[in-house]
Amino acid sequence: MTENDNKEPPKSILEVIRARLGFKSDSPSKTGPPTKAGFNIWYILLPFLIFTMVQQFFPSATVEKIPYSQFKQYISQGKLGPLVIEQENIHGTLAEKPGQRFITVRVNDPELVKDLKEHNVTYSGSYGNKLISFIFSWIIPIGIFFLIWRFTMKKMSPGAGVMSFGKSKAKVFAESETKVSFADVAGIDEATEELLEVVDFLVSPDKFQKLGGRIPKGVLLVGPPGTGKTLLAKAVAGEAKVPFFSISGSEFVEMFVGVGAARVRDLFSQAAKQAPCIIFIDELDALGKARGMNVMGGHDEREQTLNQLLVEMDGFDTNKGVIIMSATNRPEILDPALLRPGRFDRQVLVDRPDINGREAILKIHSKNVLLGDEVDLRKIAGRTPGFVGADLANLVNEAALLAARNNKETVEAADFDEAIDRVVGGLEKKNRVMNDQEKKIVAFHESGHAIVAESVEHADPVHKISIIPRGIAALGYTQQQPTEDRYLMTRQELLDRLAVLLGGRVAEELVFEEISTGAQNDLQRATDIARSMVTEYGMSESLGLVTYERPRQSMFAPEGFGSGKTYSEGKAAEIDEEISRFVEEAHQRVRNILSERRTVLDKLAQLLSEKESVQGEELREMLAAS
Repeated sequence: MTENDNKEPPKSILEVIRARLGFKSDSPSKTGPPTKAGFNIWYILLPFLIFTMVQQFFPSATVEKIPYSQFKQYISQGKLGPLVIEQENIHGTLAEKPGQRFITVRVNDPELVKDLKEHNVTYSGSYGNKLISFIFSWIIPIGIFFLIWRFTMKKMSPGAGVMSFGKSKAKVFAESETKVSFADVAGIDEATEELLEVVDFLVSPDKFQKLGGRIPKGVLLVGPPGTGKTLLAKAVAGEAKVPFFSISGSEFVEMFVGVGAARVRDLFSQAAKQAPCIIFIDELDALGKARGMNVMGGHDEREQTLNQLLVEMDGFDTNKGVIIMSATNRPEILDPALLRPGRFDRQVLVDRPDINGREAILKIHSKNVLLGDEVDLRKIAGRTPGFVGADLANLVNEAALLAARNNKETVEAADFDEAIDRVVGGLEKKNRVMNDQEKKIVAFHESGHAIVAESVEHADPVHKISIIPRGIAALGYTQQQPTEDRYLMTRQELLDRLAVLLGGRVAEELVFEEISTGAQNDLQRATDIARSMVTEYGMSESLGLVTYERPRQSMFAPEGFGSGKTYSEGKAAEIDEEISRFVEEAHQRVRNILSERRTVLDKLAQLLSEKESVQGEELREMLAAS
């Protein structure tokens, strides 16, 4: 029994029953407004228990059916008690056994009343009402069970009734429930500034309407997964203090025809009643894929739902303050009717953050984390190029978990270093057993990558070399740390990157005069770089300033969505030769570098075999001493 039960016990049997059923009191409480109880097994058991108790306390007497001839014998023998004569039946009890009831069918007997008077039997007449009997026998029990069923279904799954298929499944957050603001968003300053205008539209629409401006109907947030598109939409609602309707694009489409369109209508109807507000549709590509691409033909329920969305976006008045926001990471497959002005008027790019953005995101996610004094978030941001907000949040969480696992008081820089390795390379597999020869091959392979990376001019500096297996197939790795974010690559930078990728394979050739399968991924990436230089970037002197690869086209491109070859078979042979030339020249270049630094290669491989992990500073000291 809780403390509240001791202070305020139920004052009636009704309150006791309501408490057992899980209902909250109708009277206001100190803890807040009454909340709706969930489904409880007592909802089903209690009616049956009550029915059983009634049967126990008020047992019904057994009624014996007897033939009319026996009934006449009871009259002549004086064994009858009081009788009730109805139009079709005769009810009565026996004088010797008052609790023993019987019933018999009334027949056409003119002597019945005379015989009853002769034997002093008390009798009375009754006109049975068939309608009342039918109501009490069938209608009321069926009605009671129907009400119990309805009550149970509502408690088991609110809104899951048969008539609720067409109801919108959007989650509605009230003004006070959306506790996200632009202070919780970092690393995407340009997108944030773009959406500040949307907040102004919702807060003070008169400022724009008096000049003849029209509030935009829709804002489409485009960007890679995890960059904070949903967080931005919630921040807009939180800053504007308006209701926020959140729903996924896949929640509109069901197996039943017409359900998706009905849900779209219901969503916009609810939003119009609570204007000004924001409707946020996450993963719009699940709903808004370009029409006419159904290879199976026939009518598509998704297309019908999309048509209804287009109609609703055209039909409501933006001056009421209903703004639609959507997020997608595949804008190229959206239907062009969605992207025209008047529907999604604005497209806001939510891109990957730069180093300053990553540092700001790390500060937000580490606010509640006890960081050590030596932790430099700027340095961590520099080691995580390409990470988005979700990746950085996961990184901070992994570092905190590692520190807690090792019983540390604070999260140290070593924990962040290990967390980066886990996020990038995968889980460390200390128990994987490799024989000495395989371990030696991996050590020379990674040493080759690291020495070439430090020997060429435009490669990123080496941060760590490890031969500890990680992830699914990585037996070792060489981690390079970019000095800055880069958005363009020169021809020489690509050639240097090509050389670094071939460093492991060439080291195996020099030391063992044999090659292994460990360079498979390196060769694939090197081939991709060489092919891109030849066919996409126009970096081949023999082929000239021509690109031979058509870019991937969106599905609504007028000329179709297939990308075939645009060059002859002879030109294809030249392309293959040029790709091979790029790779072979890089191969010879790397062989010369490692041959000149063979002593450092042997020392580094020996050190790796002993320590399993070497920092970049140790490598640079070895190279400087050679």
